[in-house]
Amino acid sequence: MDQQIKDPTIHPSIDAPKQTSRGRVVLTTLIVLAFLAGIVWWTRHQSAPQQAGRGRNSAPMSIVPETVAKGDIGVSLNALGTVTSLATVTIRSQISGYLMKIDFKEGDEVKRGDLIAEIDSRPYEATLAQAKGQLARDEAQLKGAQVDLTRYQGLAAQNAVPHQTLDTQVALVAQYQGTVEADRASVKSAEVNLAYCHIVSPINGRVGLRQVDLGNYVTPGDTNGLVVITQLEPISVLFTLPEDNLQAVAKRLREGAVLPTAAYDRSGINKLAEGSLQTFDSQIDPTTGTIKLRAKFENDKRTLYPNQFVNIRLLLDTHKDVTTMSTAGIQRGVPGTFVYLVNADSTVSVKPVKLGVTDGDRVEVISGLSPGDRVVIDGADKLREGAKVVVRTAADATNPAGAAKGGAKSDSKGDAAKGDAKGANPGKTGGGKGKRSEDGQKQ
Repeated sequence: MDQQIKDPTIHPSIDAPKQTSRGRVVLTTLIVLAFLAGIVWWTRHQSAPQQAGRGRNSAPMSIVPETVAKGDIGVSLNALGTVTSLATVTIRSQISGYLMKIDFKEGDEVKRGDLIAEIDSRPYEATLAQAKGQLARDEAQLKGAQVDLTRYQGLAAQNAVPHQTLDTQVALVAQYQGTVEADRASVKSAEVNLAYCHIVSPINGRVGLRQVDLGNYVTPGDTNGLVVITQLEPISVLFTLPEDNLQAVAKRLREGAVLPTAAYDRSGINKLAEGSLQTFDSQIDPTTGTIKLRAKFENDKRTLYPNQFVNIRLLLDTHKDVTTMSTAGIQRGVPGTFVYLVNADSTVSVKPVKLGVTDGDRVEVISGLSPGDRVVIDGADKLREGAKVVVRTAADATNPAGAAKGGAKSDSKGDAAKGDAKGANPGKTGGGKGKRSEDGQKQ
């Protein structure tokens, strides 16, 4: 009996601490879960109003549209070229002598036949006089021999002189004739050398820097010469194109078309001169796969100088009456090439387009748009399908300060209007203040 009574009292005392620990763990777990659930609930309820308010208060994007139109667009080929003079002449002396006169200034414009320099002509004048004297002497001998020949011919007809004497006189006349011809050639040579003493310009052009000073002894073997004259009007530009473009260029030239060519500076923005394509080389460079072409420019404004690097734009053809738009409105992404089309309800739509040739900042639209459509050209970086937009003008886009000033003026007008509205109903604020003052007095 005692054994049975002790056992029930011993087991509860052993299991009681275990049940108490278990209950504490469960309670702690429930508290932690309730705390986490509260955090989640609070976070959701805090972010939902912000998102809702953000959606209600988000302003439409500000954009600048452009109306798609029809027009002409050129098919142009771009290349890098070098300005080359059509004629560059190094003036050298043809004879030897002292330089007596320099009749030009560096940088002068000279015409063909203008005097450039003079060489001491006295030795050549003496040589010419000597050649003329020899010619006169030999002509006199020739005349005497011809008179004797006439006499011998008459005597020979009467058998008064031997035929051998007649033959000898005939040979003597022929000899004198050859001597006279040689003397005449000597006279011409002396005249040419005398003319070389006066050096004249062979072309129209611009005189460069002088290579020799007055009083120097010049010879035909001088390497640098006297001066260099370069033709600047007209002038040409040599440039290269890939061999793949040769057939199209050759076809247009065979058709008799005049291909306009424009020369731009290094930036490719400022146009320097306008000309036309003249011809192309007879062979392709195998190392680069390109072919040389020459364009001619009148260069009346002197914007091109030899060895100057320029950007060439060759107008190969013109597409007439096609749909064109600004390249600023072209977007590229997952849909491919597309534009943002401005709808009548001030929203935008993604419109895929197919493009043709590009000429400067204009591009040909083959399909996807029609004349009269409005596309976004500024402010498209954050647009999406169906986004609301506010249309700005191009003037606002180029003068954001003015646009901001206008917005500030409108805001100030709005604030003034709010102030007028408050002033029109003063009872609400004024009455309240009056009531508080009366209460104060009562107190």
